[in-house]
Amino acid sequence: MQLRSRKTVVLTAFAIATTLGVHAKAQNSTEQPDKYVWLEDVSGEKSMAWVNAENERSAKVLQADPRFAELSATALKVLESPTRLPSPNLVVGEIYNTWQDAQHVRGILRKTTMASYLTPNPDWHTVIDYDALAAKDNEKWVQKGLRCLYPGGGLCLVALSAGGEDAETLREFDLKTGKFVEGGFVLPKSKQEVTWVDKNTLLVSRDWGPGSLTQSGYPFIVKLWKRGQPLDQAKEVYRGTEADVSAAASSLHDSQGHHAILFERGVNFFEREVALDTPSGPKKISTPAKSEINGLLDGQIIVTLNEDWKPEGSSTTLPQGSVVSLDLEAVRKDQVHLKPTVIFTPTTEEFAQETSITKNHLILTTLDHVQGRAYVYTRDGKNSWTRKKIDIPDNLSVDIATTDDSSNQFFLETTGFLTPSSLLLGDAATATLKPAKTLPAQFDASNMIVEQLQATSTDGTKVPYFVVRHKDIKYDGSNPTLMGAYGGFQVSETPTYSGVLGKLWLERGGIYVMANIRGGGEFGPAWHEAGLKTHRQRIYDDFAAVGQDLVTRKITSPRRLGIVGGSNGGLLMGVEFTQHPEMWNAVVIQVPLLDMLGYEHIAAGASWVGEYGTVTNPDERKFLASISPYNQLNPNTNYPEPLIFTTTKDDRVGPVHARKFAAKLEEFHKPFYYDEIIEGGHAAGANLKEQANTRAEQYTYLTRKLMD
Repeated sequence: MQLRSRKTVVLTAFAIATTLGVHAKAQNSTEQPDKYVWLEDVSGEKSMAWVNAENERSAKVLQADPRFAELSATALKVLESPTRLPSPNLVVGEIYNTWQDAQHVRGILRKTTMASYLTPNPDWHTVIDYDALAAKDNEKWVQKGLRCLYPGGGLCLVALSAGGEDAETLREFDLKTGKFVEGGFVLPKSKQEVTWVDKNTLLVSRDWGPGSLTQSGYPFIVKLWKRGQPLDQAKEVYRGTEADVSAAASSLHDSQGHHAILFERGVNFFEREVALDTPSGPKKISTPAKSEINGLLDGQIIVTLNEDWKPEGSSTTLPQGSVVSLDLEAVRKDQVHLKPTVIFTPTTEEFAQETSITKNHLILTTLDHVQGRAYVYTRDGKNSWTRKKIDIPDNLSVDIATTDDSSNQFFLETTGFLTPSSLLLGDAATATLKPAKTLPAQFDASNMIVEQLQATSTDGTKVPYFVVRHKDIKYDGSNPTLMGAYGGFQVSETPTYSGVLGKLWLERGGIYVMANIRGGGEFGPAWHEAGLKTHRQRIYDDFAAVGQDLVTRKITSPRRLGIVGGSNGGLLMGVEFTQHPEMWNAVVIQVPLLDMLGYEHIAAGASWVGEYGTVTNPDERKFLASISPYNQLNPNTNYPEPLIFTTTKDDRVGPVHARKFAAKLEEFHKPFYYDEIIEGGHAAGANLKEQANTRAEQYTYLTRKLMD
């Protein structure tokens, strides 16, 4: 789930359970005490004994299947391929890349020049060897990237995670010398946000001791920390409240020399209060609660609006989904009467996705009916922006890979279900692209096509979905089909090239379906808001409607249909599992939320009240009870046999949901498979071999259920 960090078959006569009927069941289930609270002791001896027993039981079936070893080897070959794209990160005029392979299990940070990067065989130089560092420290480090000083200087904070947790250790590193800075900044393990003020000063929000974390487990006190100063003597400069999701600082710079420090309270996951640092302390800026600060360019603060905004004293209302700019100097003078300049306005079909800044230009990507688009915007005088469209082929997704705010160079990545990913080097000054690198085909797609179809949901809403299939399938319901979706947090699901999906599923005759259901951001903020809190049943109805459409078209049938989703998508899988067990024959539930009456006290769950609602609100509690998979399990219902996957080191959603759900299935004598690996955090594994095994186990399960 990017939960903090920004992806079915219905029988023809199927009817969705009425809200009253579901609520009636939930009311009874919530009266019962939770007998599996003991599984919430994540690393406890009793809990881990249960985990190990379930892992062993499931592995004896899935990993003993003769196809598992072949699928695992195939997946690992794809994941370790030396020809896969080395994702670029432009830092201090050079290209940096983090790389994992068989020789570098935990990975290396390496660098090269732009000129060398554009050659077929770049001359890479290792900067940090994470395997060697892990061995030296006797810690299972997982790299979490760099946080570098701007402008220039080459000083960065290296983020290291024990086993993939969100909690990180930060250590100062000098890119110029290639060494950790002796006596430099070191921040011990914590969930923390850090920004550079200058080379000798940091703004830090972290665990400062008792009473310094929110109910979500994130910091809400920001302190100024000077080089050479003991950490416990850092000076508090800003604080939110314990009821917030978090609070942090950010430092905005542009190449024209403008600079601002902002403080931000995450009131909930989607609403934030922003303050500008001034000589007399932080001053609240009257930007709308549902908006995002994207950076600074030519003295203009770039803001994306996720709600309609009528600025104080203005007669104009700006629609949600707009991208606007605010003059920094004007904001310094008056934080209330803001005068935004419109950069981008959404249409009925096209919605903003990403923004990033080069030296003189703004790069913006959009989705136009789930088709990727990209533009270069340039400030034209004081109160207007001009744009040039970048030529991107249809039927591809486009992402901003990296930009360079010291030049006008940038990289875009394009990808499609059957189109290998490409990196394109852009020149923002001319809005042109040239090929940089293209991934060689990782599976045979010569006989495959992609089509975009749509289903009609229960309330009449049209829900688009993609189908990736062989050209010559028979429309007789016999095709093994895997359907995925996410449906939350305004996360857009778009076509992506996956060698693992291609080799382990598509090449072997499977069909893949991606559903663009409500809750995501494919059609702007309103598409997301349609499924918030007590309106969430729309998301689940959308998913079921796509499944119904697949059956109606005879693309597949319940016997041959499986569904897969992780995190918030794992919740989606759990709901579909309990609401419509007759609709599919395989359900892969990955790192999920499932106990929706207890989620607020599990891991970082309290941070997602803005998405799901809270049990402290009677109406929201009633709805959560009605859809909570853990609470809706019924001993008298026939369920498909699911595969439930999680990781012990997941400190975001946590393994508790998966454990308790599986334990209740066990109590009801319902069959299931369970896989909990130790490392990996909120992901499929901490290294490529773990990820290959996770995927092989899942595709072995899907093969057994849908192809055999």
